[in-house]
Order: sequence, then C-alpha cells, then structure tokens
Amino acid sequence: MAEVVMYGADWCGDCRRSEALLKALDVEFEKKDVEQSAEFTEEAKAISGRTNIPVIVFSDGKHLVEPSDAELQAELKVRGII
Repeated sequence: MAEVVMYGADWCGDCRRSEALLKALDVEFEKKDVEQSAEFTEEAKAISGRTNIPVIVFSDGKHLVEPSDAELQAELKVRGII
C-alpha cells in the first residue's frame, strides 16, 4: 500500500482540491477513483463509515474525510511526509 491513498472522483471539487495539494507538495499517492469502481466506493465507505469523498488514508490506517487544505497539510507534516 502507498503511504497515502486517496479515494475520490474527478467530478468532486474537494477531491480535485486535495489532489492538487498533494501534487503541489510532491506527495506520492495512490488514487482510487470511486466513480470507476464500485469496489473502491465500498472500500472508502468501509473506512470512513460515510459516503463523503475524498477519503484520504495513511499507511497506519488513519484517515481524513473532506479535509481542508490546512488539515491535510498539517497531517502530512506530522507524519513526516512533507
């Protein structure tokens, strides 16, 4: 598993924003497009208990749902990813 996995969809504004931040910070991540795979949709729901996206999962299992840029960046810093 990648250190960061993002469940999202291209039509989702919050997903596009979080993906842009990860790319701008040069963070390697695995993207799982919930629109393309019902399996990914179910995985994201099982992780978060919700249907909201993006769901961003870290290698230790901690996850964020619809994080703000500041929240995502802070979590990446705490984990030493950036």
